[in-house]
Amino acid sequence: MYYTSILDNYPLWASLTAITLAQCLKVPWNFSITRKWDWTWLFNTGGMPSGHTAAVTSLATAVGLWEGWGSPLFAVTTILAIIVMYDATGVRRQAGMQAQVLNRLAQDFTQLMEELRHIKHKSRHETGVKLKEILGHQPIEVFFGAWFGIGVALILYGLWIR
Repeated sequence: MYYTSILDNYPLWASLTAITLAQCLKVPWNFSITRKWDWTWLFNTGGMPSGHTAAVTSLATAVGLWEGWGSPLFAVTTILAIIVMYDATGVRRQAGMQAQVLNRLAQDFTQLMEELRHIKHKSRHETGVKLKEILGHQPIEVFFGAWFGIGVALILYGLWIR
């Protein structure tokens, strides 16, 4: 299939729509848990649903619908989606868990130093840089991100071909 302009690129728009909507959904989802509106979730990694997963599954689905399920491009986007989902639940999640441990160690060390300085009547010590703890996803977040992305691609396809 040939595209005359970027505006005609259904797989691109399906993927961009999926990641944008998934990121927007994180705000009310986290409000339902914390009872606080936190607009930083529009740009945060991690959380429910997985925006990265929604983007790549929407892209793979859109390419399959547009180019054909047997096309090499569908194969490439499907493998990309699998790698992104594996990375989100594996490496990135583990890195986030390690960041939690390191942040706790740094906080405990800082508290110990403050207590020792307090004994000597010295000034307070700052904790320094805090590592980002929410990097990856729980498997359920990736699962819902995948289905969300597929759903967005299917809905937009129905609207696109009219």
